[in-house]
Amino acid sequence: MMSDEYLEMCNDLTNLISNEENISGNSVFEILKKYSSNISVFDMMTFSSQVIEENKYVQENYREDSQKSYIESFLYRVKDIPKDTSDYSKNIDKQSLDGAITTLKVNHTEDTTKNKNLLIFYIASVYATFLLEEPIHPVGTPFPGSLKVEQENGKFYCPVRDANIDTPNAVCNICLAEQLEF
Repeated sequence: MMSDEYLEMCNDLTNLISNEENISGNSVFEILKKYSSNISVFDMMTFSSQVIEENKYVQENYREDSQKSYIESFLYRVKDIPKDTSDYSKNIDKQSLDGAITTLKVNHTEDTTKNKNLLIFYIASVYATFLLEEPIHPVGTPFPGSLKVEQENGKFYCPVRDANIDTPNAVCNICLAEQLEF
């Protein structure tokens, strides 16, 4: 049985978009809190194991930083949500959120696992993009070629954004970072 909680979360967000004229960040945050509370220590261990497995193909000199980045970008953010006491009363752009949810639903067709990895990815991605208003991979995240996610004049730039737009399960196309020109 595949874990479809990420689809349920997407549906909850879609219902919010359909039923509310203005969407406050707090409404989105409540949905993220609900689903992040369903992430167990076992789910976190499974996620970490997958990150380590997938990073075994990354150049050795970037492997450790890459693993650390994924765990910080996704797992730590999901763990932080229940403790976050911020007020996200600012309205969320409905069209952007709707586009993000559509992307996440399309991505799910690539998943055949029984774990909650996509739920972790999607919670952290929506949280970073729409509530924290920061890139999914934090500033300073290293990529091969000695390139990093950067911030300049209030804008975020990622060296691999455009290269991963069409990658299945990639969340680059909902990230607010722009392509870093190099």
